[in-house]
Amino acid sequence: MSPWINSIVVNLGIPDQTVLILLMFPLVATLVAFFRQVIGIKAFGIYTPSIIALVFFMISDARYESFNIGSMFYDLRYGIAIYIAVIAIGMGMRVILKHFRLLYLPRVAITMTFLSFTVLGILILGAYMQRTGFATMYVFPLIVLVVIAEKFVAVQIEKGTKTALFLAVETLVVALCGYALLSSQTIQNFVFLHPFAVLLTIPANILLGRWTGLRVTEYIRFRDVLAHIK
Repeated sequence: MSPWINSIVVNLGIPDQTVLILLMFPLVATLVAFFRQVIGIKAFGIYTPSIIALVFFMISDARYESFNIGSMFYDLRYGIAIYIAVIAIGMGMRVILKHFRLLYLPRVAITMTFLSFTVLGILILGAYMQRTGFATMYVFPLIVLVVIAEKFVAVQIEKGTKTALFLAVETLVVALCGYALLSSQTIQNFVFLHPFAVLLTIPANILLGRWTGLRVTEYIRFRDVLAHIK
């Protein structure tokens, strides 16, 4: 831990976990921007997958010395289950509520109500089945996951269910990658030792903002055309 970080944590009493999250969050946002600009994965913008990655990190609180996809999915099994339940309920409630011809905000408020009770029911069921991981989950990350449903419903209304589901899957994939970044013990140690290195995300994003080449998904999509041109 650098002397500057140590001074903040020890002298000012700011939790090291809070400092870590604030320093790591720009890295996650830059990763999401990379996926969008270079890979071509849209997801629900940049804010939503970044926040979900942070929520997953808060739920699991895991640390990995090396990348292990099996351990990652196991530690996130409850978070992913809640995410899937939120998307499913959001999709189902749109089908039910469209017959009432309600305005957008009241419709979302009703959806949030059902989502809150659904998540509560999942927690109760988990506790009843002695799945202690559900019972010990913090409420704030759960509320954030519930709020994500508004983004899904908005896209579903604007672009249709198929597009919304596709973006939901992309968002989950990007969020999982962000979670892997947040949970890397090596990266955490580096950030604690060199906190100002995080500022390198600014020139990195400037380069991403000036990206003019084809995205990876576009190379795949237009491979036949590109092969014909060659």
